[in-house]
This record gives sequence, structure tokens and C-alpha cells, in this order.
Amino acid sequence: MGHRVALSFEDGVTRFVSCAPHETVAEASYRARINIPLDCRDGACGTCKAFCESGDYDGGDYIEDALSDDEAAAGYVLPCQLMPRSDLVLRIASTSTAAKTAAVTHSATLTEIRRHSDTTVGFTLELDDRDALSFLPGQYVNVRVPGTDVTRSYSFSSGPEDKTASFLVRLTDGGVMSTYLREHAEIGDRVEFTGPMGTFFLREPARPALFLAGGTGLAPLLSMLEALAGSAPAHPVHLLYGVTTDADLVGLPELRHYAETVPGFGFDCCVADENSTAPNKGFVTSLLTPELLRGGDVDVYLCGPPPMVEAVRDRLRTDGVEPVNFYTEKFAVAAQEGGEVR
Repeated sequence: MGHRVALSFEDGVTRFVSCAPHETVAEASYRARINIPLDCRDGACGTCKAFCESGDYDGGDYIEDALSDDEAAAGYVLPCQLMPRSDLVLRIASTSTAAKTAAVTHSATLTEIRRHSDTTVGFTLELDDRDALSFLPGQYVNVRVPGTDVTRSYSFSSGPEDKTASFLVRLTDGGVMSTYLREHAEIGDRVEFTGPMGTFFLREPARPALFLAGGTGLAPLLSMLEALAGSAPAHPVHLLYGVTTDADLVGLPELRHYAETVPGFGFDCCVADENSTAPNKGFVTSLLTPELLRGGDVDVYLCGPPPMVEAVRDRLRTDGVEPVNFYTEKFAVAAQEGGEVR
């Protein structure tokens, strides 16, 4: 039985290769015409050195000059010698352009438009070739707005094994995608997107995790929870979800479902509007407690607007807490006038 290997490049592009038994990652990559850095193939030069983000493997044979014992202990590997024992995620020290590969463009049909609230719309796509799409929970794609040459970036809210691909969009006045979804979108429309991309994705759980979401930053965390739902995580996960107004508070049925089906998962929500009817008023930072931070023995995944990301960083700094891992994804208004947030 072979294993799937995700190659995460420096420019955010992720490509997947299937590694057959007794096949090295470098061999599988070149068979797929992905030219990762490589000189010797013998574990002697270190040119292909990469970092393993997740998974179990046989590191193979190599010399100290190519990969030191300290580097190997820290998770660095040589793909020319590396044989997977499970699915892997590798951080490749190269751009996808240098590796002569690129993100894949997928074609799909719009099958659902769901208005969660006056401020948030979800949409679902059925891909022409679902088997051709692989992604890590938390990643995003660039969606071309139908009828335009404009693209917008959205994180998957669906899991990697779901048959369809789903997304959440924050509606903004004059936004290209917002206008399309409000005024023109119809079931059956053809949609193209390119990806997957991004280094914000769920790593193999090694300790408790704290998820923090701001607004539609909930989307990639829903994708992560869907992935965890099928794996019975060994460590607890807690999500803190903050929005501006009550109308922005979406996805609660999904979160309640995961609270019932994912062992060790719980969540809390807060609304910044002082006129909110929510039990918790204020910002996500008000919900951070020593019990959740565990003195830093926690992996933090945070997706939200830049002010939220910086506010959480400041709070951790003030509390003197340094998480073992702190993964972030910021989203903001698109550079073009009338753009929308991711």
C-alpha cells in the first residue's frame, strides 16, 4: 500500500504525489514530473533537504555532511532517501516555479448557494473530476468570479474527503464576488478555481490544540474539524470564535455537530457588539484562559483579520505564554477597490 505525500512549496503552492511501497519521495516526485531540488540521489549532497511537517517515515541512508543528527532529530529529511510509512507533509525549500510545477486549475458546477445571514454566504461546488483535487484541511484556493477575470481567495470549509467543495464568503458592498453571489449566481453556473495553496493547515496532532476564528476565518477551522471527525483525535481541541455582530455569527449548527461527534472538542463564541444578545460579549482575547493556554503546551491555529491576529499575539506576550506551535492565516480586504475579505 502506498502513501500520499503533500509537497508544500515556498510560494504557497501544494502538490500531491503518490509514493509506492519501497519508493522514495524524490522518485515519486520525478515520476509525477515535479522537479524538487536534487543533485546526487545518494544522500550525499543535502541539496534536496526538506522539513517533515507531519507523518511517519524511514529516513534512509545518508552521510553526516548531507544531514546532521541534530537536523534529523528536528524533523529534516532527504527526499532522495525518504520512504513514507504514512501520509506525509513536506516543506520543500524551493518555489513551485523552480520545481517546474504549478497549482492545478479545477472546473466545477455551482450546486448550492446558502445565505447564512445578511453578511455571510456559503457556496458549494461539484467538481468535474473530484479525484484530481487533494488538499490539506485549512488550505485555500483562488476562485475566478464567473463572468470576470477577477479571482478571490477562499479557504475550504469542507473536509478533504468530502465529495463536494464548500466555502464561506463575507459579503461586502461593491465586492466582485459579493455582487455575483447576491445578484447573478444561479445553480448550474460553471466555476473555476486554482489551488490548493497556503501553509495554514492541520498538522498531525501531538498535543492539545486551540483554534481561534474571526468571522469567516471559521471556514478553514471547519475543514480541520471535519478531518478530525474521521480520526478520533488523541488530544482535546477547543475553538474560540469571535464576530462583530450577532448577524455575523454563523456555523453554529456545524460546531454543535462537531461537539457531539469529535471526542474532546468544545467551543465558545463571543460578539463584539455591546448590544449583542450573545452570552459572551467582547473579543476573542477575553475568552483566553490559563486552562486553554496550558502554559504554552498547546498548538494554536488562528485565522482572522490582521487586528485580531495581532491582538492575540499581544495577549500571549503579555501573559508570558509561548505556544509550542502558533499557526496563523490573516485575511483582509482585497487590494482593488470594492474587493472583499477572505
